[in-house]
Amino acid sequence: MELRSQILTVLILLMLPIIIESQSLNIPGIEPARILDALLQDYAYRAFILPKSDNATVPNNLTGIQTSALSLTHATLFAKGVPVYKEFNIPTGIITQPSVQQLVLVYQNLGNQSTKYYPLPGYEYLAPVLGLLAYNASDQLPKTRPELEIQASGEPIYIDFGPVKPTPHGSNPICVWVDLHGQANFTNVRSGNRCLAFKHGHFSIVAKSESTQPSSKSEDEFGSRLWFYIFCPFVGISLVCIVVIYVLGIRACLIKRRLLHGTGGGGEATVVSTTQKPTLETQNVP
Repeated sequence: MELRSQILTVLILLMLPIIIESQSLNIPGIEPARILDALLQDYAYRAFILPKSDNATVPNNLTGIQTSALSLTHATLFAKGVPVYKEFNIPTGIITQPSVQQLVLVYQNLGNQSTKYYPLPGYEYLAPVLGLLAYNASDQLPKTRPELEIQASGEPIYIDFGPVKPTPHGSNPICVWVDLHGQANFTNVRSGNRCLAFKHGHFSIVAKSESTQPSSKSEDEFGSRLWFYIFCPFVGISLVCIVVIYVLGIRACLIKRRLLHGTGGGGEATVVSTTQKPTLETQNVP
């Protein structure tokens, strides 16, 4: 058990940097974006007339951003979905948490302010950030509209971005979904510049920026990282072997000592002589 614990500890210490490195990318400073969500929700809610959705008017400091709201019952959303809501195709089977009777879907298009509110270091936006959020509208009170979670229980939600910017040389377009906690998750782009989602949040198409393409500095960083990942397993194996040899050496010494000094109550071992007394030839003479 002691040997297993030591080996497990060494392996965990070696894998810790790799585990940390593989975590999803977090948006730095998500608080302004969450404040923007609340503002756009308020502007959108003021603009629409049930059950129609209209583009809301935003102040000058939010120029370039579009938002609108769509009010519907949860039963309608679940049974019929919303086949066309701006760039979103919302299927049937959408559930909300918590369950409500009436809700408002708020659409966002952050336009040229996408990078400001959702900066992605090392990536370039090929399309504007589009948001789809849900709020409880059961009581119709402007100040009491808590945020809802929506989840696709069957078919995914499709986002059709249409034409996007050209991809930087050496990069491939990828879909990005940013949840409400600021964690960015990347998936493959479907044909026709489409992305899919199963939950609410903010979506776009991005690519590795040219500044992150191979250069003298980035090549050095890549080489260092590659050397790190190649070197770590050898270091780990070496350390494990050292631990194993050390523990086995100690056990071998203990076993040898016990054989020499005996195992019972500290007493000395009894030595049994196997030497036979020689037989004299005269003893056979009659």
